[in-house]
Amino acid sequence: MAEHGKAGTDRSYLWRLHRILALYVAGLLAFLLLMTWAESQGLSRHWIGPIFLFLSVMVYAGIGVYGRTTDAEEYYVAGRRIPPMYNGMASAADWMSAASFISLSGALYLQGFSGTPGHAGGLAYLLGWTGGFCLVAILVAPHLRAMGLYTVPDFFHVRFGGRWPRVIAALAAVVCSFIYVVAQIYGVGLIASRLTGVQFEIGIMLGLGGVLLCSFLGGMRAITWTQVAQYVVVLLAFLIPVSWLAYKQLGNPVAPFIYGKQVGKIADLEAQLLASPAEYQVVAAYLERARDYEARLQNVEAALEDERMAIQDKIRRLRAQNVDVGLIVAASRELAALPRDAEAARERWTRQMHENYARAQPLGGLPPHSHAFAGYPDGTPEEQQSYTETRRNFLALMFCLMVGTAGLPHLLTRYYTSPTVAGARASVAWSLFFIALLYLSAPALAVLVKFEVMNNLVGSSFDQLPNWIAQWSRVDASLLSIEDVNGDGIVQFGEIRLGADLIMLATPELGGLPYVVSGLVAAGGLAAALSTADGLLLTISNALVRDLYFQDRPRNASPEQRVILTKFTLLAVALAAAFVAALKPSDILPLVTASFSLAGSAFVPVMVLGIFWRGTTRQGAVAGMLCGLGVAMYYMLSHVPGLRAALPPWLLADGLWFGIQPISAGVFGVPAGLVSAGLVSWLTRPAPPQPVIRSEI
Repeated sequence: MAEHGKAGTDRSYLWRLHRILALYVAGLLAFLLLMTWAESQGLSRHWIGPIFLFLSVMVYAGIGVYGRTTDAEEYYVAGRRIPPMYNGMASAADWMSAASFISLSGALYLQGFSGTPGHAGGLAYLLGWTGGFCLVAILVAPHLRAMGLYTVPDFFHVRFGGRWPRVIAALAAVVCSFIYVVAQIYGVGLIASRLTGVQFEIGIMLGLGGVLLCSFLGGMRAITWTQVAQYVVVLLAFLIPVSWLAYKQLGNPVAPFIYGKQVGKIADLEAQLLASPAEYQVVAAYLERARDYEARLQNVEAALEDERMAIQDKIRRLRAQNVDVGLIVAASRELAALPRDAEAARERWTRQMHENYARAQPLGGLPPHSHAFAGYPDGTPEEQQSYTETRRNFLALMFCLMVGTAGLPHLLTRYYTSPTVAGARASVAWSLFFIALLYLSAPALAVLVKFEVMNNLVGSSFDQLPNWIAQWSRVDASLLSIEDVNGDGIVQFGEIRLGADLIMLATPELGGLPYVVSGLVAAGGLAAALSTADGLLLTISNALVRDLYFQDRPRNASPEQRVILTKFTLLAVALAAAFVAALKPSDILPLVTASFSLAGSAFVPVMVLGIFWRGTTRQGAVAGMLCGLGVAMYYMLSHVPGLRAALPPWLLADGLWFGIQPISAGVFGVPAGLVSAGLVSWLTRPAPPQPVIRSEI
């Protein structure tokens, strides 16, 4: 899809792009119809998934090969000739990361519209992310494009001069982008393993091949056109399932305008569940488990030894009775799965105790979907505190997401590719339009899926559960688990555990759609993760090579040699991110939200001051970036369990500040950066020139 012809908005150039896009969409729809026909003729599901994965990666890789370049202008900013509509599509694909596509509807499903006291979220993600584009359009994008730069650290170098503003900006870009790209590669592994049935770690490497072929060969030029192709896949993959569920439940496929009818029905179903004796049996069972883990933690060494001896006795009895070998193997696996030592047992049992206490709540610990905030403003003191903290975290998260959007380096670089300043503004408008097509449907999907679960899955027999439940459980038990806790053989709502990263991916199977649609949704999630990973990897490699290695000291290298070094740096960063993602450090959404807080704290205060206040000095810029990033990172790291156990308490933050969750650390970092940059700039501003007094002779 890359275009070698005349740049800008030339009519023939645009019409050629439109024709290519139309042919691509027609080919994609024809492929979906062909796969649907093949499935109806008996094509196995074991073939459908790998076909979607293989063809998706090959199409993106083909665009990368076709758009390969060693020209610096093409590699870094796509020749500055991307028309606004296509730049908007590419930005939307870059924006619709694995967090937006895979996890956003899941967060709305689990947290309702407002979030919970411990997990701010809900509509804060939609409002914060879309509102952030307004800040980009007003405060940042046109001004950066007018300067004709290549990277975000370029701005700090040109505006403030010297070495340190650029170095700090480059390091901050690496930190926030690396956290973000780990989340995307985690999503790639999740989807690839589900499509092919291979292990999670192998799935990561399969999906990573498509990322590298695109970004490694063609840089921003290939990435831009790949992201346009990926946006089409993402749009179809998101709208088809939600439209089908809306038509199935309400007889109308336009989900964003009609899903409100289901909110009232969900409230009625929640009231029935709250009055159900079977649900209270589930709550009691989880409470008993939590107390059992709590008792074990009183003497971890003795409890671990007792459990090991009990399983060993069980294995000996089974062998003495000559039972089926499968039972002996299962008991041996249970023994092997025990914690290695007391420290590992304490960590695991503490986590399981908290998980069981969380599930020992009505509705499985989920808040009522339509409540504005958790708790009640006129209730008990505990309910009032819960209401206040939930509302405060909602606003804090929305603020961090808005400001972080205006500071993400890989997103801002996208507007360097516009032909003109006016094109950059138009690109932001197109980005908002293409994102809105999907974001308006995300709350609808969460509501429709919750109604489907409550109305159809709850109350069914464990003996008749659909196959997709077992298949997803094998991918990752934390994504989906259904256990007959109260032993009645009937599925209760409290016995269902769905992870936020599963809701969107399992929607087609939950709604009874052909498996081809499941393949399309997985391909859409893969496209969303790959499109963002492409831009992030290019941002990190540019920061390391262009903004640090070649700017740190003069080096004799041609633009082509710099591009080649950037490519191999990108490869190394991708492998490092894949290694971290294989460790499954966290869910996708918390990782992405953390990167927004860091980007907003490090870049936005100094960037906005530098654009609109001529009095901002180099010293002020350095102080603002260091203080903003430092405060945000300190608050986040202070709440990482591993660090809290390893470091002395006096080094870390003592509890939550004002009840704000760590992922919203930007609510402290942004003001710290703004105040420090302004204060230091005021103290270090140059003295006004003194008038020259001439003596008359």
